[in-house]
This record gives sequence, structure tokens and C-alpha cells, in this order.
Amino acid sequence: MVEARWNGKVIASSDNTVVVEGNHYFPREAVDATVLRPSSTTSLCPWKGTASYHSLEVDGDTNKDAAWFYPEPKAAAAQIRDRIAFWKGVEVG
Repeated sequence: MVEARWNGKVIASSDNTVVVEGNHYFPREAVDATVLRPSSTTSLCPWKGTASYHSLEVDGDTNKDAAWFYPEPKAAAAQIRDRIAFWKGVEVG
């Protein structure tokens, strides 16, 4: 079982992650939606497509743009559709 933790809370847990470039992508349903906050941030990956972001909010603390996902990944990255990955101090393991 792989877990993502931030600010002392498990925010995602799954035995079905997909690892791409060293990042675990969790199925969206394995992520605690109550900690996700919308973000207008996007970034472009040449082979995965355009990433969108969520900030995390746990116990009143916010971690801006700490979760990302590809709403419409390119064909080469189809395996990460409907999955979310984390960074910016989120512990995954």
C-alpha cells in the first residue's frame, strides 16, 4: 500500500499507483477529496500534455499547487488519466 501524507494526515492511499518519472500517480478515488482545493495553475509537459493543479488544505494549512493531474493526457501518458500525483513536501511511500 502506497500512502501520501502531508501535515500529519494521510491524503491518499492505494495499492494501485502508476509510477511515471519517479512519481506515484494515485487513482482519483484513492485521494481524500476534502483536502483538495482548486487552482488555476497549469504547466506543459511535452509528452504528457497540460497538467492542472490542486492546492492541499489540512488543519488550516495550505500547500499551494502540491497536487497535479493531467485531465487530457497525451496518448503516451494515457495510463495516468484520472490520477493525481504529489510534491512540495508531501511524503509518498
